[in-house]
Amino acid sequence: MYATNMNKSNEKSIHEMLKNTPSMNDSTDVVHTGSEQQTIKHSTTLTLRNVSNHSLSSPTSVSLEDESAYIKNGSSKLDTFRNWSITTYKCTKQIMLEKLGKSTRTVDLELEAQIDQLKETQKKYLSILRLSRAFTSHFYNCMQTQSLLSETFADLAQKSPELQEEFLRNAETQRILTKNGELLLNALNFFISSINTLCNKTIEDTLLTIRQYELARVEYDAYRVDMEQQRTGGSEPQQKYSNDEVQKKYEKCKDQYEKLRSDIVVKMQFLEENRIKVMHKQLLLFHNAIAAYFAGNANGLEKTLQQFNISLKSPNSVTSSWLEQ
Repeated sequence: MYATNMNKSNEKSIHEMLKNTPSMNDSTDVVHTGSEQQTIKHSTTLTLRNVSNHSLSSPTSVSLEDESAYIKNGSSKLDTFRNWSITTYKCTKQIMLEKLGKSTRTVDLELEAQIDQLKETQKKYLSILRLSRAFTSHFYNCMQTQSLLSETFADLAQKSPELQEEFLRNAETQRILTKNGELLLNALNFFISSINTLCNKTIEDTLLTIRQYELARVEYDAYRVDMEQQRTGGSEPQQKYSNDEVQKKYEKCKDQYEKLRSDIVVKMQFLEENRIKVMHKQLLLFHNAIAAYFAGNANGLEKTLQQFNISLKSPNSVTSSWLEQ
């Protein structure tokens, strides 16, 4: 009897303990403290927010774009340097072979003769320019000496009454020579300026085009010889792409060479006309001014300067202030 009652009591206690034990599903969401039960619910859902398109772009994608542009730019510069190196090598090789007589060069006999004549003409005109500058410098120094002589004669005329007439006559002569010398100096400076423009600007511009033409001729011959050697030697299958490149470069160099050749022909034609016109005017000025000065024809010298629209300005003149004007 007593054992039966004990078994019933134990079953009752176990039943109460199981009743108070939380289930497995609720254990992750409920915290039990003591006799009181405090329920803490955890959210199992995620809140979605609208995100704009520009916020989705990551710094990684931007850096990849910059890196791609940098690589492309570097590759372009590398290709440019590669092409320049190949062209420079071929042109240098062509020049050396031409000097050694082991390669042929394209020659336009008529154009080459005109170019040589132009270079010789520039050389002679530069000699005229150099001598004219030397003459003008010496004449300027002579004119300064004449001015000092005029002042010295005038001063001595005041201090020597017995020779006053002679001193005054010489002082006046030197003063007139100085005045006329200033007119001749203006004519000489105009002549020098015109010859300098013709030699160092007009002719030099044509010679610059000629130098470009000569470089284009060397490049054209270099690729022409290269293409001829490949044709005679036969192109292997693995050299087909290289041969195509040489053919394209040859055609490009040929077009550039012919274009510059046409430009030179036109420029030299206009240069010849301009040269004759300028030199006719300047040589006439030089002759008339020199002849009038040393003949003592002051009126003829002034008319010569007016004929060529040369301002009558003294080299030692100073522009007057607005108060004096």
